[in-house]
Amino acid sequence: MFDLNAVQTALRDQKLDGWLLYDFRGLNVLAARITGLADAAKSRRWAYFIPAQGEPKKLAHRIEPAALDALPGSQKIVYLKWQEFEAGIQQLVSGCKKLAMEYAPNNGNPYISRVDGGTIELVRSFGPEIVSSGDLIQQFEATWDDAQWQMHLEAAKHTDAAFGIVWAFIAEEIRKKGFALETDVQARIMAHFAENKMTTYHPPIVGEGPHSADPHFEPAKEIDRHIVPGSFVLVDLWAKMDRPRGVYSDLTRVGYVGDTIPQKINDVFYIVIAARDAAIDRVRRAFAKGEALQGWQVDAACREVIEKAGYGPYFTHRTGHNIGQETHGNGCNIDGLETKEERSVMRRTCFSIEPGIYLEGEFGVRSEVNVYIDADGGVHVTGGPLQTEIRRILV
Repeated sequence: MFDLNAVQTALRDQKLDGWLLYDFRGLNVLAARITGLADAAKSRRWAYFIPAQGEPKKLAHRIEPAALDALPGSQKIVYLKWQEFEAGIQQLVSGCKKLAMEYAPNNGNPYISRVDGGTIELVRSFGPEIVSSGDLIQQFEATWDDAQWQMHLEAAKHTDAAFGIVWAFIAEEIRKKGFALETDVQARIMAHFAENKMTTYHPPIVGEGPHSADPHFEPAKEIDRHIVPGSFVLVDLWAKMDRPRGVYSDLTRVGYVGDTIPQKINDVFYIVIAARDAAIDRVRRAFAKGEALQGWQVDAACREVIEKAGYGPYFTHRTGHNIGQETHGNGCNIDGLETKEERSVMRRTCFSIEPGIYLEGEFGVRSEVNVYIDADGGVHVTGGPLQTEIRRILV
């Protein structure tokens, strides 16, 4: 529910004159969510200006004059011609020196850049300095309430349990048939989710051997690999409780069919584990000391471990992503590689930490956990005990 007082307090805290929320046909999903209009995308352009103090102002098209009537503010401009739209934008931001929009300089953070360049140019032409609304979006879109935190813990219990089911299923399939198929393991995970009333936007990753070296591998019948004695297996799974406002749990673990794990695989695994733990420690130290922390700094702590071990070129993705009602949520990512994530690691948000090393044609190791920062700055690693050794699947 839209909370005008909370938004205006945040604007004053960030020393902003206002926040201009703008959308055209649902392109700015963030603006729609902040205002509560997510299920009511309009066919014409609209804008909603929230000043740091005072009454918000609305701009709507004559075909949809009531588009923003549910939001606070009695000042409404209704336009028809494009000239009236531009004049309306000027009227909304009149007297505003510094305002936030869903924009990132140089498109440095595409998760936030939801307003087209032409609209940014138009607003700038009327005088205001435009800054990124990234941390505002986090505060009002990516933070969880207590009910969501509890749903995450419930989801994490079931995602953690899925791995025990996976390892047992692989062993049983090999005992019965001599092999297990990636797609059959994937199907067993999906059945587990259904049994526990969970939902997911996409089936999990199950990668044997060389397939585990593809960070976004998608199992398919045409390319199914047999999991047999001597196989290394990576399983990445994510799901949430199938309830309104449910939030995801997203975990990755690895296993080996047999008792004696090859030395190279073990060596790479322990480098990945050390990098994961360095990232977790960086978060814990910052919140214990009350220090400000940005996403890129956590990525740097993790990446440094892998680079020092000589595997830097094989860690080919960011350290982690925000987690929310989507697996990849709209808050701060743990990223200094794909973007320089300068948003704050904020309380009441959750994110993954998932370093990986991927050796094409051989194998890939990833260890993924979820980290939630509570309202008091407590750091919680969810999803069961941390994986500290490769799971031996004995048949």
